[in-house]
Amino acid sequence: MRSVAELQKIVDSATVAKSVFELRPDYLALLVAVDNITPSSPSDTSSDQYLQSAESIAKSRISSTVVTEIPEIKAWRDTYKSFGAKPKKYQSSIEALTRRAVAGGLPRVNKLTDIYNAISVSYNICLGGEDLNAYVGFPRLIRATGNEKFETKTGDENPEKGEVVWCDEAGVTCRNWNWRQCVRTQLKEETTSALFILDALAPVTREKLEEAGEELVKRLREGSEGLVVAKRVIDAQDGVDA
Repeated sequence: MRSVAELQKIVDSATVAKSVFELRPDYLALLVAVDNITPSSPSDTSSDQYLQSAESIAKSRISSTVVTEIPEIKAWRDTYKSFGAKPKKYQSSIEALTRRAVAGGLPRVNKLTDIYNAISVSYNICLGGEDLNAYVGFPRLIRATGNEKFETKTGDENPEKGEVVWCDEAGVTCRNWNWRQCVRTQLKEETTSALFILDALAPVTREKLEEAGEELVKRLREGSEGLVVAKRVIDAQDGVDA
C-alpha cells in the first residue's frame, strides 16, 4: 500500500504542456490518487440508485436545451475542434455519458466505475479513472507527436499529431483529452489503487471541481475505510511543462 506521501508525489509530479494551456487557458485538472481500495464488487442496489439519480439530473438538463448546447458540453466540443478532433466522431466523456443517460441509461459496470460515472454526470464534469498499478511514471497532458502508442482491445494505434492526450512513460492512457482510455490502465474489479482525473473548462469553477472531488472521495471511503488519498489541482499557473 502506498503512503500519502507516495501518492502526493505522483500528483505533484503530473504536468500539463504549455501548448495545452494555449488552447484553453481556463483549463483545470483535479488529480485524485487513492490506494487501499477494497476490490470492487459488481453493481448493486446502492450504485444503481446513484446512477439513477445521475440519469434524472441529465434528463432535467436537456428539458430546456439540446445536449450539444449544454454549456459544459459545448465548451468541450469547441475545444475538440480547436485541435482537429471532429465532435461528431469524437465526443468528450461527459457528452457520451450524458447521451447514454438520456437515451437508455448509464452502463452498470462495477461499483467503482459506477461511482465515478455517476459523479461525472451529476456534476457535468469529465472524470476518468486509471489503475495506478499499471501506470509507468507520472501523468502528463501533452499535444501528441503522433508516434505515441495507445493500446486498444484490438491492438495498438497512434493518436493524431497535435491531439491532446494524457500519457505516462509507456504510452497514451487517454486519447482526445478524455475521449477514450487505453486498456492497459483500465479500472478492473480487482483494482486497489487508482488515479482519477477530473477535467474542467469554464463555466465549471474550481469550487465545483473540488466539490466533485470531495464527493468522489466520500463515495470511495464508504466501501474502503482505510483509503489513502492525495489530491492536487493543476491550472495555467501551476504544473506547466514546456
